[in-house]
Amino acid sequence: MTGTNLLGLVKHLSIWEARYLGEVFGRPFPEALPRWDDVQASDTEMWATEHETREEITDRYRRVWQHSDATITALPVDAPGHVPWWPRPQVKLFNILVHVLTETSRHAGHADILREQLDGSAGTVAAHVDREHDASFWQARRAEIERAAKAPDPTIA
Repeated sequence: MTGTNLLGLVKHLSIWEARYLGEVFGRPFPEALPRWDDVQASDTEMWATEHETREEITDRYRRVWQHSDATITALPVDAPGHVPWWPRPQVKLFNILVHVLTETSRHAGHADILREQLDGSAGTVAAHVDREHDASFWQARRAEIERAAKAPDPTIA
């Protein structure tokens, strides 16, 4: 289990956007970031440690956006970059823009699922909050879904 949570997703996205739109193009983000090959540091990239505040993480992401915007503005879309951890490390800015957009979209989906579990709303607006059902309804619903998932294989405990 990764321990992924909403703040951890913001932290993860800020680290990797800073790396991809920074050092890949010789424009390193001016703040220290965990190394991609540092196993101990990468173990905490998907969750906020007790030493990190919400403000620190969200403010860093805002600074990363500014740094990314500066890279995108300064370089042509076919600017060469180097991603040493990729099997084919020679890339163009276009490739990295697509990669970062894809990753951000994927993690936004993860965030939406986590948020739904926290506040009970579905969709993009608070008006979709399910106020018709109480906690006992949702407990029964989860049990029903669990039974259905286990039904095809009775060996699942």
